[in-house]
Amino acid sequence: MPQLLQAFVLGNSAILTNACMLPLYPGTIAFLSSSTQNQKARRVSMLLGVMVLSGILSMMVAIGLFLYVIGRSFSSILPFVLPVVYGLVVAFGLMMLFDYNPFSRVMMVQAPVVSNPLATAYLYGLMFGPMTLPCTGPVLTAAFLLSVDSSGNLSIVTLASQLLYALVFGIGFGWPLLVLPLFAQTLQRRFTKWVASRHTFLNRFSGTLLIFIGLFGIWTELLPNLR
Repeated sequence: MPQLLQAFVLGNSAILTNACMLPLYPGTIAFLSSSTQNQKARRVSMLLGVMVLSGILSMMVAIGLFLYVIGRSFSSILPFVLPVVYGLVVAFGLMMLFDYNPFSRVMMVQAPVVSNPLATAYLYGLMFGPMTLPCTGPVLTAAFLLSVDSSGNLSIVTLASQLLYALVFGIGFGWPLLVLPLFAQTLQRRFTKWVASRHTFLNRFSGTLLIFIGLFGIWTELLPNLR
């Protein structure tokens, strides 16, 4: 699976298994929209959704940059990390397949609220990844493990590739938060209710996806080196 497609699919997988925050999101946008006291509520909601997505993308890029810096520091051992990476991805997939989330007991952080609704929306997006870690931890962790270049070839091209992966993952993770405000509240509730009612199925689907990606990586990248 091409890396950018993988990033987008995993981003979607993360948001659709996000039973922690996604059902609360329409109410959050509605609250922020009403606090602006603007008659053009639909337009304001869209702008707030853009700010939330901007916050998500900012955090994802920051994580991508952090992983690149870590990669530079430990470039000599990165080629030996690949078996561990794919092993962890498969392990996370198996856990989700059996509807078990090892991150479920992680304490949920809260996004700060400030006087400016646009700033609040951006901060909400910035903290959205950490806030959803108790729900999306396996997918988020696996996605960024897979994004690290284990070849040890750390360059500007590698940095650009790492940041692009983070951006595409962020778009996959954040698009519902941009699109939901465009729909009537009834449709928003239907969508979030559908996600909540199929949480176990979506977890297992995401687990199967992680197992497939992990086994595919082992088959294409690890086994040929053993021959």
